[in-house]
Amino acid sequence: MIDVYIAELVRYAMEKALIAPPDMTWAANRLLDALGLDRWSAPEPGEHRPLEDILKDILDWAVENGRIQDGTATRDLFDTELMGRLTPRPSEVNAAFQARYARSPQAATDWYYDFSQNTDYIRRYRIAKDVKWVAPTEYGDIDITINLSKPEKDPRAIAAAKNAPQNAYPACQLCASNEGYAGRLDHPARQNHRMIPLTLDGQDWFFQYSPYVYYNEHCIVLNARHIPMKIDRSTFRKQMDFLRLFPHYFLGSNADLPIVGGSILSHDHFQGGRYEFAMAKAPVETPVSFPGYEDVEAGLVKWPMSVIRIRSTDPDRLIDLADKILLAWRGYSDPAAEVLAETKGEPHNTITPIARMREDKFELDLVLRNNRTTEEYPLGIFHPHQELHHIKKENIGLIEVMGLAVLPARLKTELAALADALVKGSDIRGDEVLSKHADWAEDLQKKYTFTADNAMGILQDEVGKVFAQVLEHAGVYKRTDEGKAAFLRFVESVK
Repeated sequence: MIDVYIAELVRYAMEKALIAPPDMTWAANRLLDALGLDRWSAPEPGEHRPLEDILKDILDWAVENGRIQDGTATRDLFDTELMGRLTPRPSEVNAAFQARYARSPQAATDWYYDFSQNTDYIRRYRIAKDVKWVAPTEYGDIDITINLSKPEKDPRAIAAAKNAPQNAYPACQLCASNEGYAGRLDHPARQNHRMIPLTLDGQDWFFQYSPYVYYNEHCIVLNARHIPMKIDRSTFRKQMDFLRLFPHYFLGSNADLPIVGGSILSHDHFQGGRYEFAMAKAPVETPVSFPGYEDVEAGLVKWPMSVIRIRSTDPDRLIDLADKILLAWRGYSDPAAEVLAETKGEPHNTITPIARMREDKFELDLVLRNNRTTEEYPLGIFHPHQELHHIKKENIGLIEVMGLAVLPARLKTELAALADALVKGSDIRGDEVLSKHADWAEDLQKKYTFTADNAMGILQDEVGKVFAQVLEHAGVYKRTDEGKAAFLRFVESVK
């Protein structure tokens, strides 16, 4: 049957335009080489099957015939090698992208996103297994996803990784040297990975899609050099340059400090895509003005985190004002609001910036961040506090800031078991796995009568409310009269 599987994979590659009809024999021979075979008889074409099924059968054959050892990592390495042998060279991919870009930026990204899925770099069948729903909150509809492909990370481990020696090749999973890399057991294979070169702020960058696709056309824009994250004036220039190239996308950056940054601080990068998050939909509730920038629309956004939104038809005016706000925030302290710019020389203030086009204007959301810790809050004052860790403990990075909760895989089974326990009246506090949810569950039991039909729906809505609390904890200025007054004190300090 291996002949049939090879024929199916070659036909798939041709139908997805990864190869052309004259390439079919060459492609089959490339697969034979990877499988350790020296002959092949092309069978008659059979039924069309999903790529996942074709690759599974080839991998099962490879295990049974001693070509690879069984295991998720070894199977992923091998099927990526097979797809890499059918993926066009980077120069060909870039030429195809540029030809479509000449028609329109959207035509180029539409093709590239489809291509990244067709090569199995984005594994459609795994993404489809993620659990997703929308939960109503006072801040609008929040997107919730339970991520089934990546383990939950401890914020302290993330912080340590930023300064760890970078001896491996590639230095990290974002490096340009991943393109075509064969991978190893502790690093994913990327033979089917192709990137698009860009110039941003006069520097070499690359554009690609995330293999995990948390939202539509979730892209990553990465520095050609392996250098740490840094938010400065150049950050805003790069964002404006990107919007000029791809006005149908947004582009945001994680903050550049541990705790309030993303999971990879060692490589300068942005995340973007074609999706409107709840934060983008949130209105300005308090207009403000900055001296010398009266021509720039500005205001405080109705959002659980502390967001200054600025808008203008002139991107240079936004860059100037954003830089002024950033520099002011870097050095700003307000002990009454728990804000200290630094302690013992360690900086605490930074910004998570998100850029988009709206109604032919450039728009920047500047989210104020502070990563100070105390004995009471060792993971961060402005970080989800202990009582919310049963749902979310990881850093609140760019994606969460914008209103998409990326929750750990454990919650899929935990929420199902919790729903069942609430319906049956089981002992939750005495359950080794569910006990972490006991306080939350007991509060919910006071509000709802749980049945088999409504339990999961109630839990999903309540998870959304917990995540809104997570964002409130991460917000520097709380949504109280005192918090708003403190926020305005900072705004007034920007001269």
